[in-house]
Amino acid sequence: MRATLALIGLMSDSHGRAGRTAQALRMLIDRGAEVVIHLGDVGDESVLDALVERLDEQGRCDPPVHVVFGNVDGDPAGMGRYAEAIGLICDHPAGRLTFDGKTLAFTHGDRPHLLDEAIAEGVDYLAHGHTHLTRDDRVGRTRVVNPGALHRAAWHTVALLDTEADRLTIVRLPSE
Repeated sequence: MRATLALIGLMSDSHGRAGRTAQALRMLIDRGAEVVIHLGDVGDESVLDALVERLDEQGRCDPPVHVVFGNVDGDPAGMGRYAEAIGLICDHPAGRLTFDGKTLAFTHGDRPHLLDEAIAEGVDYLAHGHTHLTRDDRVGRTRVVNPGALHRAAWHTVALLDTEADRLTIVRLPSE
């Protein structure tokens, strides 16, 4: 990961909807996402496959795609091995990216202690899924964001976090 980053694509709660996940990934990349993070409740390997659009010379996703798993992901160890084998970066149960002196922590959200720990540390950004509801607020110095969900939500949404402008944009997928 390079030291400077501007646009981070966030998605969560696919629950096995591979087609919708591929559509969401394309929307984020088309809007300039330089890294994409799936915040858990993937559902199955077809969703992991849908997160791989193109690979670089080292066999990694381009742009990089990180994934954590959630409470509906029955075999996180096996899914993690599969994810790594196809070019994804598995950060389960929580990951961190540091850029421009800022830290983004991310996890699914079904383990409250991981959220609490990141907030207590005062990370700049904390991204999570799990609730199927969009969120953008501050807890102390930490900006806490949730992109919404790709399944079981009134609207299927993803988000773009612009770290340079400190702006979150929720993007609604077209109705099916």
